[in-house]
Amino acid sequence: MNRTTDALIPQVGVITDIRQETPDVKTFRVNAPEGGKLFDHMPGQCAMLCAPGVGEAMFSITSSPTNQAYQEFSIKCCGELTEYLHSLEPGSQIAVRGPYGNYFPVDSELKGKDLLFIAGGIGLAPLRSVINYVLDHRADYGTVDILYGARSADDLVQMKEIREVWMQAPDVHVHLTIDRPQEGWEGHVGFVPAYLKELDFAPDKTALVCGPPVMIKFVLAALEEMGYTKDQVYTTLELRMKCGIGKCGRCNIGTKYVCKDGPVFRFDEIDEMPDEIW
Repeated sequence: MNRTTDALIPQVGVITDIRQETPDVKTFRVNAPEGGKLFDHMPGQCAMLCAPGVGEAMFSITSSPTNQAYQEFSIKCCGELTEYLHSLEPGSQIAVRGPYGNYFPVDSELKGKDLLFIAGGIGLAPLRSVINYVLDHRADYGTVDILYGARSADDLVQMKEIREVWMQAPDVHVHLTIDRPQEGWEGHVGFVPAYLKELDFAPDKTALVCGPPVMIKFVLAALEEMGYTKDQVYTTLELRMKCGIGKCGRCNIGTKYVCKDGPVFRFDEIDEMPDEIW
């Protein structure tokens, strides 16, 4: 199947499965009408999901490019469009455009490196694509550490995959935490940046970070305190993407357009941007 498409032209996507991850997050599996996925992508790229008559918005593609059967999107219910998407059932159709943006440098800068993934809440969504890509090309990368936290145990997404796949993979270490004590939770309790400093990883890894902006700021400060330099750290700003093609100007930050120059940036690149980024 030829999956080279014009990212400006919407394609019909069929929702074939919906998983309730948390009280306000669902993961939608989307197929082409004839089966398979709609287009090829790389880890960290995004797609525009459109509900005609309701609206459209950019979302990270959370499934790995190595998955040829479908694409997935983990979506938090937080507005009119997402409320509509959460109301859909398997078999529903939506319009999809993409892929948009650059991607995490899995075939260049990350190759052969020990990797540290740091995610908060729904921020795991774009990193999940990278993690599964790395696991599907396991021999190309070093050790993998995944630090993932959320407000509560009920807000941790993809827990079935985390337990059954990531925790079972060779040389992969998963560190989970929640913000406050919760009945039935026997794991670590504390905010992600504080837990990061407790774990005290040696500064010989490449870190990939995604989560709420305030978490990212404190995580970066913690990494620097631990000896990491900003050219060792990557993040994604896909939440700032609007049209995806550099025409509307709404994702402009200084001299950069997130949709054209990102959404994936190294932190030394972000340092050159105005503080409005946060």
